This record gives sequence, C-alpha cells and structure tokens, in this order.
Amino acid sequence: MNSTQCYHCGDSCNDGLITFDEKSFCCNGCKTVYEIFSENDLTCYYNFQDNPGAIPSEIKGKYDFLDSKEITTKLLDFSDGNIEIVTLYIPHIHCSSCIWVLENLHKLNEYVSASQVDFPKKKVRVSYNSAKTTIKEIVLLLSAIGYEPYISLEDYESGKKAVDRSLIYKLGIAGFAFGNVMFLSFPEYFEVDGFWIEKYKNIFRWLMFFFSLPVVFYAANDYFISAYKGLRSKILNIDVPIALGVSVLFLRSSVEIIFDLGTGFFDSLTGLVFFLLLGKFFQQKTYNFLSFERDYKSYFPIAVTKITKDNQEETVQIYDVEKGDRLLIRNEELIPVDGILINGNADIDYSFVTGEADAVSKKSGDKLFAGGKQLSGSIEMEVLASVSQSYLTQLWSNDVFQKEHKSHFKTITDSISKNFTIAVLAIAFIATSFWLFIDVNKALNVFTAVLIIACPCAIALAAPFTLGNMLRIFGKQKFYLKNATVIEQLAKIDTIIFDKTGTLTTHKENTISYDGIKLNILENRILKSALRASNHPLSRTLYNTLSRLDSVPISKYDEVVGKGIKATYNNEILKLGSSNFVLNSSDSSNLDTAIYISFNGVYKGKFTFKNSYRKGVKALFQSLKNRFNLSVVSGDNEGEKNYLQKNLPKGTKLLFNQKPEDKLNVIAQLQKENKKVAMIGDGLNDAGALAQSDVGIALSENINVFSPACDGILDASKFSKIATFINASKKAIKIIKYSFLLSLCYNLIGLGFAITGNLMPVVAAILMPLSSISIVIFTTISTNILGKKIK
Repeated sequence: MNSTQCYHCGDSCNDGLITFDEKSFCCNGCKTVYEIFSENDLTCYYNFQDNPGAIPSEIKGKYDFLDSKEITTKLLDFSDGNIEIVTLYIPHIHCSSCIWVLENLHKLNEYVSASQVDFPKKKVRVSYNSAKTTIKEIVLLLSAIGYEPYISLEDYESGKKAVDRSLIYKLGIAGFAFGNVMFLSFPEYFEVDGFWIEKYKNIFRWLMFFFSLPVVFYAANDYFISAYKGLRSKILNIDVPIALGVSVLFLRSSVEIIFDLGTGFFDSLTGLVFFLLLGKFFQQKTYNFLSFERDYKSYFPIAVTKITKDNQEETVQIYDVEKGDRLLIRNEELIPVDGILINGNADIDYSFVTGEADAVSKKSGDKLFAGGKQLSGSIEMEVLASVSQSYLTQLWSNDVFQKEHKSHFKTITDSISKNFTIAVLAIAFIATSFWLFIDVNKALNVFTAVLIIACPCAIALAAPFTLGNMLRIFGKQKFYLKNATVIEQLAKIDTIIFDKTGTLTTHKENTISYDGIKLNILENRILKSALRASNHPLSRTLYNTLSRLDSVPISKYDEVVGKGIKATYNNEILKLGSSNFVLNSSDSSNLDTAIYISFNGVYKGKFTFKNSYRKGVKALFQSLKNRFNLSVVSGDNEGEKNYLQKNLPKGTKLLFNQKPEDKLNVIAQLQKENKKVAMIGDGLNDAGALAQSDVGIALSENINVFSPACDGILDASKFSKIATFINASKKAIKIIKYSFLLSLCYNLIGLGFAITGNLMPVVAAILMPLSSISIVIFTTISTNILGKKIK
C-alpha cells in the first residue's frame, strides 16, 4: 500500500488523512499552518522545497509563563513601551524556505515590523509593536507554523549558543571508513594471488561496500543537498561536480561488486569525501578564528565616563564597566550598557536598535537599553549589566544602516563558479566519450578525476579569507570596519574629504584665551554644566579648563548641530556657540575659531581657540596628493585658510562655513561626477556626510560618539596611517586576484592530467582539498606579511 505524504511536513498520512484544498495533511496542525499561509498569500513557501515544514507541536497552555512581565523582561533585547525586540533560538531552521517564511512574519502578524534570521546560529530577531501584540503571541504564531522556539530561562543562553558538530561527526565517519577501506584494499593492490587471503576477497569487497554506505548517504549528504537545491533553482553551483563524481564512483563500484566484475573504487570514493571534509573543516576553523578575533578583541575604540564614589569623573575602557557602576552619558553619546536612569532629562534615540529615529523620553528610575543615543544634555545612569561587545557589534551591523555596497568578488566568484562548472561538466563528458572508444576502464577514471580536480572551491575561498584576515589585522591597528565589503570600497577610493575641527585638529593641545566681561561664579558653573553635556571637541577642551567648579542641574538643554548650545538653569539662559547663533550676526573682525557667550540675551565675551593640528597631518597629505583628490570641508570660518594653504599640498580644495547639509551636498556632487569618495570626520556634525560617502570613517578620540551610518571607526592615535590603510586595502585586492590566478592554474594543470588518464580519482581527491588549503595558507600568509608592514 502506497503511503500518502503530508503536503506540509512530508510525514505519512495513513493514520489520519485530512484533505483540504485538494491537498493531504497528516494532522490538523499541518492543515492549520497551510490555512495561515493561504489566507496571507504565502503559499509560495512550498515552492522552495517539497514538504518544507515541521510538524506543529501541541502548544495549548505551554507558553502561559510568557504572561509574566518578570519573565518576559529577561528575554527581551529591547523595550521602549511601543517597540520590543526579542531574539529567539529556533532549532527547526534548516533551509532557504525557513529563512523566507521567518522573514515574512509581518505578513502573518501585522504588528510585527521586522524579522531577521541568523541562519548559522538558527536565531530570528523579531521587532514588534508591544502595544498591539505580545511576545507570547509571537511565540504561539511561530509554533503554529512549525517553528517552535527553544525557551528555557535557565539554559536560554546555552541554547542560543548551541554548537553544530555535524561536520566533525561526518569527518570522523569518513575517516574511519577510508582507513578501513584502504586496509581491506591491500590484497587487491598487491595482487596476492595464491595466498590464503585470496579466497576472502569477495567478503572484503562487500565490507568495503558497507563501509561506503554511511560515507555516501551521511558524510557526503551536504554536497547532494546543495547540488539538488542549486539545480532546482536552475543554478550550477560548485557542489554539482562533486555530487556527480561521488554518485558515479558509488554506482560503478556497486555494480562491480554486485556482478563480481572487480573491486570497484571504494578507496577513491571514501578518500574523496574524507579529504573534501578535511578541507572544509580546516577552512571553517581558520575562518572562525578570524571571526572570533574580529568580534571580541575590543571591537569598538570607545571609552565611557565613570563617576567615582568621591564624585570625580574618570575615563575607563568600555569593557571595564561593571554592574553597579555610575556612568555619565553626554549629549549625542551612545549608551553602552543596560542601566537605570538616575539624574537628568533623557531623550533617547534608539535608531541604532530599531531603525526608528523618534526620541523616547525617560524619567528617573526608568530602564535604559544599550544602543540608545542621548539627545538632550547629560544624564547619569547606574549599570545593570556589564557591556557585551558582540551585542554592540551586532547593532552596528544592523541591516538598517547598510549602504548599497555589493561585493565585487562575490559576484566574480559566483560567475567563475557557474561558468567553470559548466565547462568542467562539458570537458568531463567529452573526455569520457573519447576514452570509451579507447579504454572503457580508464574512461570512468577520467570522468571522475575531471569532476573532482577541477572543482572551483579554492576560488570561492580567496575573497572571504583575504578580507576576513584584513578585518582582523586592521582591528589590531585600531581601525575597525563594519564588514569585509568596506575593504573593497576603500580600495576604489579616488577622492578623500576631511573635516577640520576634531579631525585635522586635536582638542587635547588647543590653547584658549578669553576676551570679554568676566563671568561670575554662578555663570561659570552654568557654563561648565552646559559644556559637560556636550561632546563637541571645542566644548570638551573648554570644559577641562573649568574642572574645579561644581556643576548645577540644567533644566533645559538644546544643542543645535553646527551652531551652538542653549541651556537653562532657574531663570538664567545661556547661549554659547558661533557669532551667528549667539549674536545673530557675523563677527567679521575675528577669523580665529571662537565660542561666543551670552546670558539672558546679554553678550558676555568669547573664548578664542588656537587650534593644534595632529602630528603627521602635513606628511599624510603629501603621501596622498599624487593619487587622490583632496579636500578639507569645515564648518569653521576662514581664519586658518592661510595656514592650511601653506601646509597642505597645492590643489587641496578648502571649503569653510559649511553646514552639515552642505558637506553632504559636496559629496553628492562629487559622486555625480563618478568620483569614489571617502569622508573622514569626527562622527558628530558629519553623520549625513559619512552616510552619503562611499566610505565614511569616524575618527574617535576615546569618546563614546560615532554614527551608525559610518563604515569604519579609526582611533585618533592612528590618524597618520590613513594612507597606509588605503594602500593595504588595494594590496589585499591584489592578493585576491593572485589567488584567483593560482587557483585557475591548479585547475588547468589538474585538468590536463585528468583528461589524459594520468590522474587516479583517489589522487585527485587528495589534490583538490590540498589546493583549497594552499589558497587559504597563501592568503593568510600574504595578508599577515601585509599586516606587519602597516605596524
């Protein structure tokens, strides 16, 4: 009796056949899932794969514990009263159809705003409107469609971090089988006719057959699955020749054993799979090492201001922050940890977390989440949990902030793999047809050897390993990039734009003079409190000169980007900033950088800054002048134009009095002229320009400020190495190209031996992963040598 398969999960329907919409289902759960998809026009889910779903579990009452606010608070990544974000571990994620349906949750629940799948870790990050739906409803929906989350409050973290050891198991089985098959093949190799062992050769052959079964149907199943999915999608991926080679070897060897025609090629078959998996294991270990260093080795060059027990301020590294510490968060600073608001008016921009730029007001006692940016003066908070570097990395890499950068080498790799696979299949069939007329036995060897030796796996490894290692090397040099594609973009740059204040200049060595009416003690205290909340380089410099004074609680604070600050204490209203902002007119008599001060509309005076330029500015511009178009775009006046003209290369474009939107427009105009533009700024007034540029680099001076739209963060101490980093990016691209050529040479030489019948399949099986490993070694050594040159 033929069994009827369930349309949703593929299980047998014999015990309880349910028919709906002319389709068969094994239970009401699977039927309900189909109805949900059907009602929301998502039945194309079943086009990705036959029977892709999992059987829905009985869940009535199972998740009632999620009605408890105390419990759900422990599960949430973020909550601001309207939007909640939760990351759930879902063991059933296994294929492209899973990704597709989980990233379309908003069609199943209109209150879900976004859902992102992390396929390798089997996690989905769901953002939803907490006023309209709950985490319990989200979990019930996921369970109903066959993706029940794993939730255990005790083991939740360990569940999310579950390690996939399937590759190790497959490698072990393939290695065990390969060793035994080689041992059983010795009598055949040495032609031991006449010995007592000769009469057991049929038993040995059948043992080899049985040893090959778990290798083909378990250890090699990933290659078959990948090839099948590729062919279903009408794509010839790099696993097609491998799957075909394994199939031919197994079928031919099985025929020889069954009809007693010979010993078969079980040694070549098991050896092929073993060495393929060994190469994959080596690649995985190497790349995991690169990724680990990228994620956890002080990824952000951020320091935070800690308030000590004696009420003093000190700067500490972000990973030294502990539970119970008291932190000062200034205007525009990123909140690095979860905590409780103690003092100040908090207006938090959570666009880092949610992509939504609307500010959320918080009052004393409210919880603040890591990733928010304070927008209205300074606040004080108590830390609830130590910082998670990987969490901040994840926020920075949020798809919301991704520019439309596509990896050139990914495209090249896909193109080469596709065309090479077609060519390899054609060569294999042509060469086999030729040898069938000359030597039938050799024809099979030729066919299998061609399929194996010419696999373009090594080509696919060149770019990710080179760029991954460069990310690690740059990170050690305190140059932190969002992703590997940024290195490609950096190598294409032909125009570089620098901000001046806080980028070319450093506030740590500025000299300040005051000209005007002497401020009384209260006015100085109000001024200090207003400056305390600001992160502008000039504000930080002036604040440090007033460090001995006590602060006062500012009741209202407003910082206008590129103009100045307005702060209120009792009935005293302070304005400080540019002459236009404070005096409503331009002070043409002063061409120096200055901060103007007024109280209650009465002008008091101005602080004039003698800028100190960073060491190496002149040398940096000289090293860049012959290869790049250089510009300095500043919001300051032209007071230092003569100085810059004398010290910067001739032809450097200088633009002053530029508002933030003006900087953005300058870059946009250059891009219309087909220029590839890098913008280097301090991450404060330059957020729009950093986002507009092809590569936006925020310079950090141990301040917890940068834009989520920037592509890289450069520690200020490494400013003079910008040219070196760009050169290293260009050389990394050359390494990838050399790796492509080296891989192609491997393949062409191997093909030459294979089609002439001079290459046995087992030798091809050894050489193919060795070529992949050699590419990994070549790129790793080359990039490490390159890394030593930039130290």
